[in-house]
Amino acid sequence: MEKVLMKGNEALAEGAIRAGCRAYFGYPITPSSEIAEYMARKYPKIGGVFLQAESELAAINMVYGAASTGARVMTASSGPGISLKQEGISFIAEAELPCVIVNISRGGPGLGGIQPAQSDYFQATRGGGHGDYHTMVLAPASVQDMMDFAMEGFELADKYRIPVMIMAEGTLGQMMEPIILRDPVTPGYEKPWATTGCKGRKPNVITTLHLPPEELEQRNRYLKSKYDLIKAREKRAETFMTEDAKLVLVAFGLMSRVAKRAVMEVRKRGIKAGLIRPITLWPFPDEHIVEAAENGAKLFLSLEINMGQMVEDIKLALNGRSRVEFYGRIGIIPNPEEIVGVVMQIAEREGL
Repeated sequence: MEKVLMKGNEALAEGAIRAGCRAYFGYPITPSSEIAEYMARKYPKIGGVFLQAESELAAINMVYGAASTGARVMTASSGPGISLKQEGISFIAEAELPCVIVNISRGGPGLGGIQPAQSDYFQATRGGGHGDYHTMVLAPASVQDMMDFAMEGFELADKYRIPVMIMAEGTLGQMMEPIILRDPVTPGYEKPWATTGCKGRKPNVITTLHLPPEELEQRNRYLKSKYDLIKAREKRAETFMTEDAKLVLVAFGLMSRVAKRAVMEVRKRGIKAGLIRPITLWPFPDEHIVEAAENGAKLFLSLEINMGQMVEDIKLALNGRSRVEFYGRIGIIPNPEEIVGVVMQIAEREGL
């Protein structure tokens, strides 16, 4: 296997290409712009379609159109741009059109800044737009993940006919690491629903309009059954030293790498700490949280680059079994020593 040094945004774009994505529509915004730049350079050589739209609203509606033909299609943006796409994402989710949407996150609210942040957690995991819907959300923690999750994202999107969001911090999009280039895959999902021309069959109609209330309710119940199936099958997390942990750190993305180093350091000092790294932010891996609590974890510490959004999901998972605390920064990724200090203070206070 070939090993190369790549920037996170470019690794994600290359992963999408190797997954068979041949259409990209987007509008540039820091710190995601390298994804569009990479596609603009690559697609003319491989027969792909690249279009820089006039706005984020136009881009997401182009994704709707391309996805309805059965093509593997992607868009990428950051914070405010993802907000502008939310109406289109709601339409895509209701129409059950598979696609991949990338959020290389920046701080907020408002324009915020381009520093690293995980402040779009609620936006990603709660749908973000109008109506009862979900997107699957994957949270990479390395440049290798950026490539791998792009490829996996298209597989999940086609498998469940759902938009898949990849949410990464701006720092991860910009940093460089050595990665293994994955072999290209051939998309293998049949798409009899696609609008590819009648060709002697009844026409396929893709719509999100359901005026009769009974029809709308039936449609929403059907979508909920699909989301329940995804929750039953696709919860993913990495666990580290949680078997005997009394204090469990919960962190995703780049913060999980800092947390893992902190766990190793406090273990040397006799503190039974562990780590749960959610890989799917939706569906949230609540079963991994519950298992750690049943193994004896007394306290869970949510580490986030925001003001504590994932705390809600941890508390919902635990349902009172254990206590939850929070430590976070905005626009700043704390170093392992900072997290070690926080953990040692908690351990001393709690007698762990």
